[in-house]
Amino acid sequence: MKTSIDCAALAQDLDQLKAATMAKVGQQDADHIRRVIRWQRVFEIGGRVLLMLGFIQPVLWLVGVFTLTLSKILDNMEIGHNVMHGQYDWMNDPNINSKSFEWDIACDGQSWKLVHNYEHHTYTNIVGKDRDFGYGLLRLSDDFKWRINNLWQFFTYIYLSLLFQWGIAYHELAAERVFWGKKKANRQYKVSPEQLKQRFFSKGGKAILKDYVFFPLLSGPLFLWVLGGNLLANLLRNVWTSTVIFCGHFTGEVQTFKPADCENETQGQWYYRQALGSANIEGGNWFHLLTGHLSCQIEHHLFPDMPASRYQEVAPQVRAIFAHHGLPYNSGRFSRQYASVAKRILRYSLP
Repeated sequence: MKTSIDCAALAQDLDQLKAATMAKVGQQDADHIRRVIRWQRVFEIGGRVLLMLGFIQPVLWLVGVFTLTLSKILDNMEIGHNVMHGQYDWMNDPNINSKSFEWDIACDGQSWKLVHNYEHHTYTNIVGKDRDFGYGLLRLSDDFKWRINNLWQFFTYIYLSLLFQWGIAYHELAAERVFWGKKKANRQYKVSPEQLKQRFFSKGGKAILKDYVFFPLLSGPLFLWVLGGNLLANLLRNVWTSTVIFCGHFTGEVQTFKPADCENETQGQWYYRQALGSANIEGGNWFHLLTGHLSCQIEHHLFPDMPASRYQEVAPQVRAIFAHHGLPYNSGRFSRQYASVAKRILRYSLP
């Protein structure tokens, strides 16, 4: 990779920052994730109870939808995503570790880890290797040939956002290859297509049964109240998750790379690529928590196995290191970053 940046010095500075921060990881971080898990459970139980009380007062149903949505967001973002990245494996807690944890969405956690933790974080924004860039549905750079269906890709994006948990489940499975036989000759499958199919249908089926059969039936005559509340909570969680992910990966300033650019890549060059392929969203403590601290996407791409609650702490230091080395630090308020994403989607919908 050709760059005027001293990548060896960049690596030294970021490695030192990571080492110093990881040395402080301990009881504070364990207390944080356990506290978030407790609140997530309180929100879920409270939300499901309030949905059934909606027949008394519709406002209670709305509060129930909001509370259940909060529980699903916390489970998906601050808990599930970060635990399955191995950020809390050092705790040796049998219930909070990357090997056994399973989140409450349609995407099978084991399949997600196979693709996301390895492919995306190793080959971030390398066209042809990082399947997360555009998710195979959206044209977001000139690296991809324009097709007629790109004309309406903003509507495709809206559709993907509403059904994001299912889009991720399908995408991480590489389902177009598993189901339709479009396998790449050079792609190594660590799990057989039959196992991937079984995981896809098993996890997706459990998600459907839980929210659209079990809990609605449990509520008896309040079946429709609970069914509608669960559906709305899932849609809201999907839109929120999608928006956070897109604002961290697809703003206008985010760059892509070609495989040839990254041959024999050093640690410093890898850091350099993460810096140019990520974006942050500015906000308060609650905002960062509800994004799973993926509002600090730059820090997450640099240090994916660092407990995410530490990202706010290291962000000013990362910014200073970038400034010292002449690297841009792509960060902005939510409205700015989302507008940049929308502009990029619309820009590349045209030839």
